[in-house]
Amino acid sequence: MKLALKFNLIIILVLLIGFAIAGISSYTILQNNAQKEILDRAKIMMESALAMRAYTVKEVRPLLKVQNKRNFLPQTVPAYAATQTFDRLRKKYPEYTYKEATLNPTNPRNRAIDWEHDIIQRFNNDSELKQVFGKRQGLSGESLYFASPIKITNPACLNCHSTVDAAPESMIKLYGTANGFGWKLNEVVGAQIITVPMEIPIQNANEAFVLFMSVLAAIFVFIIIILNVLLHFLVVKPIIKMADVADRMSKGEEDLPEFNDKGKNEIAILGASFNRMKRSLEKAMSMLGA
Repeated sequence: MKLALKFNLIIILVLLIGFAIAGISSYTILQNNAQKEILDRAKIMMESALAMRAYTVKEVRPLLKVQNKRNFLPQTVPAYAATQTFDRLRKKYPEYTYKEATLNPTNPRNRAIDWEHDIIQRFNNDSELKQVFGKRQGLSGESLYFASPIKITNPACLNCHSTVDAAPESMIKLYGTANGFGWKLNEVVGAQIITVPMEIPIQNANEAFVLFMSVLAAIFVFIIIILNVLLHFLVVKPIIKMADVADRMSKGEEDLPEFNDKGKNEIAILGASFNRMKRSLEKAMSMLGA
């Protein structure tokens, strides 16, 4: 097997190992970054919902307190305000969802479905759990969900949700007496759930991965070509030249050109040794001829 072929096999093997390690590492990093980006989006949406709820409680509800007694206004309910805000957002970004999923809601649209019920149950089982996130398959593809518990910590909430007798007549007139009652202080009654599509960030990560690996492959090919050129001119060509001179000397040819031994690298040192051997052999042949 020729030296160049051995060299190329070793270099290709080393580069393939490096290519595989770089591919696995870069893919993992890009996918993790994409999921972190998705989770950050969900957290921003959650903070927006909390801000809308706080704004409703502190600034909207006090202004409509009197009107709310005569005619119940859902706009004064924090959950309603946050949900309505995100419903408007969904007109432009339908893949994003926000829901205040509740086990026993006053408004039927907030009733938790199967997978949302499981999330609420997790919060009920672990009082220290503040956030939950994971993946689920939806109609538009895979999504990441991010949830926080809805826990009754404000006794004022029980004015509308403890018993039918304690609830405002205007609210009962609007929603009836079948749902939304029996809540207790410090009880987890539901969960704020944000869902964010994963398709676009994951697709961007995959495109970045393909681009990175393509560039890396091109660099590796360029390295192999450069190394082969250097190998040819710095090692293979001088060795072939010395082998040719040695072969011609063995056939009795005289006055053969000496090898260029300028420099301090290993090939130059080998060339100098070869030239000394050539001169010694020529002197020996000359003495034998005399």
